[in-house]
Amino acid sequence: MTQTDFNSPPASKPVFVFGEVLFDCFPERELPGGAPFNVAHHLLWLGRAQGIFPTLISRIGKDARGKRLRALIEAAGLIPDGIQQDPEHPTGTVQVSELPSGGHEFEIRQDQAWDFIQADARVLESSTDPEWLYFGTLAQRAGSHVALRSMVQAYHTRGFLDVNLRDPWVREDVLRWSLQHAEVVKVSEAELLRIAVLFGYASATALRFGECLIHEFDISQLLVTNGEQGAWLLSASGEYAHTSPSGNASTVVDTVGAGDAFAAVYWLGLILDWPKQQALDRAHAFAVQICGLRGAIPEDPTFYEPFSSAWQLAEEHAV
Repeated sequence: MTQTDFNSPPASKPVFVFGEVLFDCFPERELPGGAPFNVAHHLLWLGRAQGIFPTLISRIGKDARGKRLRALIEAAGLIPDGIQQDPEHPTGTVQVSELPSGGHEFEIRQDQAWDFIQADARVLESSTDPEWLYFGTLAQRAGSHVALRSMVQAYHTRGFLDVNLRDPWVREDVLRWSLQHAEVVKVSEAELLRIAVLFGYASATALRFGECLIHEFDISQLLVTNGEQGAWLLSASGEYAHTSPSGNASTVVDTVGAGDAFAAVYWLGLILDWPKQQALDRAHAFAVQICGLRGAIPEDPTFYEPFSSAWQLAEEHAV
């Protein structure tokens, strides 16, 4: 990844992305990752011509990995103002192992720098209210939840919740708080059914429980991904939409970051007012292509060009 100079106008659609940034450690190499980093990277590279410049809010260690990660963040063109340095805790790492049956196993270490994100006064006081705030559940496993809640209180903004259930950090109170502060929620079908059990709806179907969540937590849109089977959504108005199955299993290199890719493109569609079905189809198509890469982020930024062209993102009005 090389240093990027976008020569872009000031952001016209400010959005904040809160949570973990880290290295995904594959057997052969380490790649930058963490759902918030992945989402912010995709959103920037697809949306910059439309004035979308996400501010990534996270924390890295004062160590070699932290230095590398900050360099990658800056090279990607992301706004670095919200990246804090921690003198005591290391830059986050996740050991990624491929399972014989397919999929991956993640070993997420505790007490990483991103567990201790602070409510940074520079960000809270110097920024206008962001249009959107993206956050997940994993980053709330430790002290960072205090900073997130401070941000939610400080801003009048729309919340995009990306559920990420990772044992042993699955807590009902965190899920309920997160759902209460989200306008749009993205979750995998497996996670949705697990939450149903946790909330006392063990016998409910995914669709029925989705309807219950929308009603109980006043959610505008619920997005549900289901791997090769595609994705579906429910809206508060009762609208239901779904994609077709991908049918591209033979092209899969790994599925790391596929859900983040989906979230980024659907969120882009929300910001640019795409029709729901169009946003859903585009998000699924982009996620399928990410599965053809090693890791969650393309090393060659020209990867984004066909999508930017097909979706007319380089033009004054995206459709």
